[in-house]
Amino acid sequence: MVLLNILASIKDNMPELVGLQTAEDYIFILVIPIVLTFLFSGFVGIERQNMGKAAGVSAHILVALSSAALGIMQRLMLAYEFSLNEGSFQGQRVIAQVITGIGFIGAGVIMKDKFTVKGLTTAATIWTTAMIGLILGSGYLIVGSLLGLLVSLFILIRDLNRGINPFRPYKVPNHGVRRYRFISKGDQDDVISEDFHHDEDLPHL
Repeated sequence: MVLLNILASIKDNMPELVGLQTAEDYIFILVIPIVLTFLFSGFVGIERQNMGKAAGVSAHILVALSSAALGIMQRLMLAYEFSLNEGSFQGQRVIAQVITGIGFIGAGVIMKDKFTVKGLTTAATIWTTAMIGLILGSGYLIVGSLLGLLVSLFILIRDLNRGINPFRPYKVPNHGVRRYRFISKGDQDDVISEDFHHDEDLPHL
């Protein structure tokens, strides 16, 4: 009797258990979405990290897993509200906040210099992995898996087509550039040309 009261008390204080009744619930609601999100975001993050970008494997995995967790949470919130006969769908508002928040994170990796804008692709991959996690966490396993496979294949084929192995760090070759500078010698200015190498201009990968 005491054990039943303890279990009832735990259930009342842990509303997520309403949506997790069987082993299949734990597998399909928790385990599979989290594992798939980890794999897809990990691949994209490794590729970005090997390209020398600001956001690497840690950033992509953390953002994607957080989005998946919020998707799972809103799903369990809805089940709990229905168990109380209060299906007001208030938990669905969480998704809108995730989409807005990821936009701010992506903006943080975009840098604009005098002539070019860098970081757009990395910002797009952060936003995409977050959406994959959100879709998987919301229970749409087929849609999320297809999107994750499509994104992974696109990145893999693009890099291989450029002769780049996405699983190994990529070293941008030095670019030879001729620079001119003026040296004043009395009343005469001479133009001196010199060669130097730099790694500043990275390709848009």
